[in-house]
Amino acid sequence: MTISEKAAYQKGLMDGLNLDTEKPEGKMIASIVELLGDIAKRITDIEETTIAISDELDEIEEDLDAIEDFIMDYDEDEDDDEDEDYEDDFANYDEDDFEDEGFDFGDEETTIYEVTCACGCVIDFDEETLEAGSMECPECGETLEFSVEEDEEEETEEE
Repeated sequence: MTISEKAAYQKGLMDGLNLDTEKPEGKMIASIVELLGDIAKRITDIEETTIAISDELDEIEEDLDAIEDFIMDYDEDEDDDEDEDYEDDFANYDEDDFEDEGFDFGDEETTIYEVTCACGCVIDFDEETLEAGSMECPECGETLEFSVEEDEEEETEEE
């Protein structure tokens, strides 16, 4: 028996007893039965709402699982593509090819700087180029000049 059915049963018992609701005892019992009916209705509403929310959460969880699966599949496909691209790019190279081109794979740390030319070309260069003071843009040929200036605060701290 549900709570609503039990509350209805209590109301039926009260009606069956033919209580005089004008007397204090009858008023109190009628008030209690009415309160039980209101509580039963409220609990039923809460249960229905809870079931609806639970169903919605289940649907959301299924949607999130589908999205997660899609993302995982996409990441795996992209990783596979990157591996293939890397293998294709370097399939015909030998380590000696890199050494001939002046690549240094030593342990020394090199600071790489970046500058954007007026033509929009982004150029990376090292400390040696910075010390030289200038370089030409490989895109437009414009001479880019650099100057190394320390902040006054840094100079004060060093003294």
